[in-house]
Amino acid sequence: MARRRSNRPGKPGRPGKPSGPKKRGARHGRGRAPTRKATPSLYLQPGKRGAVVVLHRPVGNRATPKVCGVMPSKEAAETLMNQLLRAEGALMDLFYEATDDGIEALEAVLKATWTSVLDRAPAAEGTPSREELNSERDRIQRELDSAPRPGR
Repeated sequence: MARRRSNRPGKPGRPGKPSGPKKRGARHGRGRAPTRKATPSLYLQPGKRGAVVVLHRPVGNRATPKVCGVMPSKEAAETLMNQLLRAEGALMDLFYEATDDGIEALEAVLKATWTSVLDRAPAAEGTPSREELNSERDRIQRELDSAPRPGR
């Protein structure tokens, strides 16, 4: 015989408890915790003369972001970001690496990716040259590294 459900607020002997069926999973705990989105590891900032700076957030023992490259346009910067994100499996270890060899390897990979993106994109008139973009990258990284950090 089928079980009858009543509209009574509670069963006798257990006041305040509803008599209806329980929700699924209620017996096993609170349920799922809300998922947090991962913070993006690469982001863009505007630079001088219309250039765009691609930065990697600080990870490992780095206290400042790492400048991955300065690009002449936003489209070129997004292309660089896409290439770096595709290579992120290998690059993540290098971003965490604090040895001289790891830092040199990271610089070599960033430089190779940067030059390959610049080789594919046609340079528009009035955009900074490669040497200017490279010196701007070095200047920005020096500024970031020498800036006073909060908590120190």
